[in-house]
This record gives sequence, structure tokens and C-alpha cells, in this order.
Amino acid sequence: MSLYDDAVLVLKGYEGQPELRQAYLDHLSAHGEAGMWKPCTAGHLTASALVIDPARGRVLLTLHKKLRMWLQMGGHCEPGDRTMAAAALREATEESGIPGLTLLAGGPVRLDRHPIPGPCTQHLDVQYAALAAPGATEAISDESLDLRWFPYEEVADVADTSVVNLVEATRARL
Repeated sequence: MSLYDDAVLVLKGYEGQPELRQAYLDHLSAHGEAGMWKPCTAGHLTASALVIDPARGRVLLTLHKKLRMWLQMGGHCEPGDRTMAAAALREATEESGIPGLTLLAGGPVRLDRHPIPGPCTQHLDVQYAALAAPGATEAISDESLDLRWFPYEEVADVADTSVVNLVEATRARL
């Protein structure tokens, strides 16, 4: 099965956000496999994961180098990714530096479509949540300006509505 096929199955199985979910499926139908990848200037799917430490009531956010915003870990799918979940877990592990993350069961937590400056016009993000073991130690990557744990209640002070919604949806699923 290709990453494209997995994405279609994941989206068809996702029960939330019906209008946005359909927009993702329409995008993939219109662009085929190309709609998965960065060169698709009409937009492309991305995979992200909110790294969460439920035992301590906190989430790990990255200060994105290019966007200069506090965000969850995530980014473009790569040819070696076999599934959307694997892409999200790879991104979370690479950007957090935390080995042994596990995805929260139940598939994606949310979808988020957002405009991107430059040749990428929009990202169609499939958002998961990744559980960190208690006491996990993060390590900053070259994609970040900073990496920091935030208590749930402080996320709205530093991040945009998309991240706040992802935290709320993740907490509701825990």
C-alpha cells in the first residue's frame, strides 16, 4: 500500500471535522499521488504530532525556525514513510529528540489546513498525538529555534488557535 492509499483510508476513517475531511479527500482525488508531496503547489498533506506528557500535564512545543511560532512537531511526508501515522511519529521523534514515543490510539486527533508562504501554498495537516514516557528528555533539532515543555494551561499564551485546539482534542481523547 502506498502512502497515498494510506492517507485516503485514514481520512475516510476519520470521523471528525466532516467538511475539512472532505476537502482533504477532494484534494487527493483532484491531484492523485502528487497531492501528497511538497512540489504540489495547490497544497499537500503533512503529518504532525503533539508530544504530550500526560503524567505531568504538559506538551512539548517547538519554536519553528522559519515561521517563528510555537507549534507541534511535524512536516512534510517523505518517500520512505509508509503511513501517515509513521510520518507523524518520524517527525515527532526527529524534532523532539525523544526516542520511544508512541502515538495515542485512535488515529488522527485533528485536521488543520493552513496557508504557507512561498511555493507551498497550503498544508493539509493530519495531526496525531505522541505520548512521551515520564521523565523523557528532549533534544533540540536544527529545525527549531527552541524546544520547551508547556503546562496545558499555558499553551494559549504562546501558541495559535490551531495548537490550542489540538491540545484540547488530545486531552479529550486521553
